[in-house]
Amino acid sequence: MVREHGTELTAQMTALGKAAKEASAALALIPADQKNQALNEMAKAIRSASAQIQSENAKDLAEARAAGRPDAFIDRLTLTEARIGAMAQGLDEIADLADPVGETIASWTQPNGLEISRIRVPLGVIGMIYESRPNVTADAGGLCLKSGNAVILRGGSEAIHSNRAIHAALMRGLREADIDPNAVQLVQTTDRDAVGMMLAGLDGAIDVIVPRGGKSLVARVQDEARVPVFAHLDGNCHLYVHSSADPDMARAIAVNAKMRRTGICGAAETLLVDEACVPTHLAILVGALIGEGCEVRGDAAAQEADSRVKPAVEEDWATEYLDAIIAVKTVSGLDEALAHIEGYGSHHTDAIIADDLKAAQRFLREVDSAIVLHNASTQFADGGQFGMGAEIGIATGRFHARGPVGVEQLTTFKYCVYGNGQVRPA
Repeated sequence: MVREHGTELTAQMTALGKAAKEASAALALIPADQKNQALNEMAKAIRSASAQIQSENAKDLAEARAAGRPDAFIDRLTLTEARIGAMAQGLDEIADLADPVGETIASWTQPNGLEISRIRVPLGVIGMIYESRPNVTADAGGLCLKSGNAVILRGGSEAIHSNRAIHAALMRGLREADIDPNAVQLVQTTDRDAVGMMLAGLDGAIDVIVPRGGKSLVARVQDEARVPVFAHLDGNCHLYVHSSADPDMARAIAVNAKMRRTGICGAAETLLVDEACVPTHLAILVGALIGEGCEVRGDAAAQEADSRVKPAVEEDWATEYLDAIIAVKTVSGLDEALAHIEGYGSHHTDAIIADDLKAAQRFLREVDSAIVLHNASTQFADGGQFGMGAEIGIATGRFHARGPVGVEQLTTFKYCVYGNGQVRPA
């Protein structure tokens, strides 16, 4: 990585912030039809640039392999024709969503005749900092545009060629719809100092930061940011197989939750199995996971169920592997499962497999995570799967946004008050 001269980088980043602020003011007033046209044009441009995007992605993949990056990292970085098509489809789906800007959330009339409305408005300028997922360039650009926000995208150096190619396509779409291209900007430098400048707010230009990447990146953002942050630190997701679970359903969900894509934050990292169903379920579950190429680290019961299971250590219960590895533990029942998730989980996504509806309802009520599921894979922790078109990330905090951050979560509100001459009494 080549570090740029400090004064030059400061000037470059300050200019980005100023341009984004100016673009956001205009974007907040652009009609929905024009934003939707831009989104459709952006999708069209990505499809037409698929070969070029794959060519640039190949450069990033070659560098990642030369650097000895793990398979899960390579998977997150890889852009196939199908994944590029999915990016474009996501933009079209965002265009089809209802426009949140200007929506009246609530309205009422006071006894003195004042008519008060709470109206959705954009947040302003979003600073997006992310790693090794070039699809985020399109997802974040599209979601921010739809919600009336300008965005400054800072992808990781490992995906710089891919991000530049995708961003170029987004620019073509914006220009076709006569929208200021500064509404979606990409930080072109790989200098890490640019991240620090974004965290400081670029002289007040950035209104919120959204990090998406590894634990160290998110921790840095949360520690250093001087503006509000939408973030999750990690995704230590659990799948609990209750004693009433159908064994075939449990097997299918467990394999999907872990192995569909191991490198995403919604992948299951720990499998909890009720001891009451150990004789009927445990060997089947473990065998199915190992059969799909997953390394299983388990407690004594899991090791007894299958000799290929490696002994688990305390650290395994708290680890987000983002790889084909899962920790397996037997629990005495729902109470212990709840206690384990509370003690080791990251409040991201947790699921229960159970035919017992009362047990499932208690799990969904008591597990303090942004997303809780019953009889479904944790891999559904995704804004697109929630009908949001896409997401800018999964927030696990408690303020403003929680769970998938889509177009509604990228807005705030203001109060519009209509009077007819009222004055407040002394």
